[in-house]
Amino acid sequence: MQVQSLTPHLGAIVQGIDLSEPMSDAAFQALKAVYLDYSVLVFPDQALSQAQHKAFASRFGALHTHPMHARQQKGDPHILRVATNAQSAYTAGEGWHTDVTCDALPPQCSLLYVTQTPGDGGGDTLFADMYLAFELLSDPMKQFLSGLTAVHDGALPYVGAYKSVPPEGGYPRNEHPVVVQHPETGRAVLYVNSGFTSRIKGLSARESDALLQFLFRHIDSTPKLTARVSWSPNTLVLWDNRCTQHHSVWDYYPNSRYGERVSVIANERPLGVQGLVDAAQ
Repeated sequence: MQVQSLTPHLGAIVQGIDLSEPMSDAAFQALKAVYLDYSVLVFPDQALSQAQHKAFASRFGALHTHPMHARQQKGDPHILRVATNAQSAYTAGEGWHTDVTCDALPPQCSLLYVTQTPGDGGGDTLFADMYLAFELLSDPMKQFLSGLTAVHDGALPYVGAYKSVPPEGGYPRNEHPVVVQHPETGRAVLYVNSGFTSRIKGLSARESDALLQFLFRHIDSTPKLTARVSWSPNTLVLWDNRCTQHHSVWDYYPNSRYGERVSVIANERPLGVQGLVDAAQ
């Protein structure tokens, strides 16, 4: 396994591993250690069937079914097609977000396998480090945020942006702490995103909107948070959904891009960090 970092704090290219082959427990643990260090891993030159894609993802846990699959009612429930062409009204993931935080148990990680890239370039994905996003805030702001809870609403992107018809009972909506503790690294994470976070509980509408807009601008206007992944055909990217956000750049119209995503369900709900932040003061 050869590892080349994209930035010192986020993202790495991993070569020397064939993800279509069974992986020993020792090799997987070595890979997982790199994953927890860099949060985003890029595996170029992979030849994967859907079964092999899902088999690798299953090493991390149980596979996730996207809320919009219930509306589509077709295909493998664990495979989310990510396809954009000249006829598309939108491209999935255009805007900073963390995957499906409207769920009670949001995906702990996602694995996107892109097989077709735009012929004239473009189609990169930006990733942002939510550990660092929290660390860059002032101590009083960290303390304030660590006592708050936010609402994450699936209708925000799926109806508001994608114009889909919600399933019976609507899309999921759940509450999560604004600052959470990563269950494996123990580090504090800023856990709001413009894709799903609709409001802060306990604040007035004006206060909630002002605070969320501040945090969203903090994320999208701080370049040092980010790493950029440039895709080539047959590349798989694995990202830790518990401590990153991402933004798919649609700069390749009228060309096409195609991939398939498999996500893994978290083992527990995101947990707050009030005690962790208090101890750091």
